[in-house]
Amino acid sequence: MKTSDFDFQLPEELIAQTPLEKRDASRLLVLDKHTGETEHMHFYDLPMLLRPGDCLVLNDSRVLPARLLGHREPGGGAVEVLLLVDRGGKVWECLVRPGRKVRTGARLSFGDGLLTAEVTQVLDNGNRLIHFEYEGIFLELLEQLGKMPLPPYIKAELNDPERYQTVYSREVGSAAAPTAGLHFTKELLKQVEDMGVRLAYVTLHVGLGTFRPVKEEDILDHEMHSEYCMIPAETAETINRTKREGGRVICVGTTSCRTIESWAAEDGTMKESAGWTNIFIYPGYRFKVLDGLITNFHLPQSTLVMLVSALAGREHILSAYQEAIERKYRFFSFGDAMFIH
Repeated sequence: MKTSDFDFQLPEELIAQTPLEKRDASRLLVLDKHTGETEHMHFYDLPMLLRPGDCLVLNDSRVLPARLLGHREPGGGAVEVLLLVDRGGKVWECLVRPGRKVRTGARLSFGDGLLTAEVTQVLDNGNRLIHFEYEGIFLELLEQLGKMPLPPYIKAELNDPERYQTVYSREVGSAAAPTAGLHFTKELLKQVEDMGVRLAYVTLHVGLGTFRPVKEEDILDHEMHSEYCMIPAETAETINRTKREGGRVICVGTTSCRTIESWAAEDGTMKESAGWTNIFIYPGYRFKVLDGLITNFHLPQSTLVMLVSALAGREHILSAYQEAIERKYRFFSFGDAMFIH
């Protein structure tokens, strides 16, 4: 399979720059993974598509306000730092701009010196290891000084940072939002639960690798990024019970899908798990647990388009995407949603 097999032409004006006023007012394209048939609804119609005994798996990761704007000392040249991975001991792996000016030993300052840092190493991939120095609690400082790390295709500023968080986000650690969950309101979740659908939570901290394009022409040559994820015992048991009783396991987002598929046994059973995953799901993959997927519309030639193609077939996905483009659906992080069942 070639990367170009997963290409499509997307008009730039369909890339959503801001979230809708109401989270669940987004449109919902419903795709039958076996027949390729589509329906057009709104996200608030989701309860009509669910059944008592189904289980929704949601990623409760919360986005770190991981974008720090500061300057180099001395000299005062502007610098932007994006926190990627907590390496422990106040050291983070970071993406830095402008990279050529920020070498090993460079001193950085943020928020009038509330937070200072030193670059301790330049890694082979160009990322930096940075040691931070501060008083108090790092997460509280980030809430004060940091900005939301919006994807590169979003040019607009975000008025309310909470709109780039799901209403059920709890575990801080993502560099990007698990965006399929942005469509849920607390009221919609309660409505779904009241009708007998189980809610089960996993945590996968989304890395920036999720936006990394596939550069190799043969998709099997692509090296997948690693992300940390956790499945609590309660979630594992809820999924197992759902399967035993004939319900469907429906993942909200590709991150939830990758989490449960990473740790499922061959027979589809789950147990409490935690660790790093670099699972790469593409056509030919046999899903062990997942029956359905709620997801957004993804970038051309991305690993996420390959994942949804593994579930519904490449032809069905590209045909549904073409239909969405013709009907002017909104694409990517703040865009509309798709339910593959």
